[in-house]
Amino acid sequence: MASITKDTIIGEILDLDETTAPFFLEMGMHCLGCPSARGETLEQACAVHGVDPEELVSKINAHLSK
Repeated sequence: MASITKDTIIGEILDLDETTAPFFLEMGMHCLGCPSARGETLEQACAVHGVDPEELVSKINAHLSK
């Protein structure tokens, strides 16, 4: 499985593993079904929601490696 980076598109992450949705919901990104949200990079979403992208990348990659 490829690693998630801050340049990975949100929709690709959710398509890869829908159990990653709570990570986005926790940061206040409640529009996961919205086409514009699914088309953002992880870094773009983090910038809008005031989250450190490197921290979120680490959390998601740790989750995916289980």
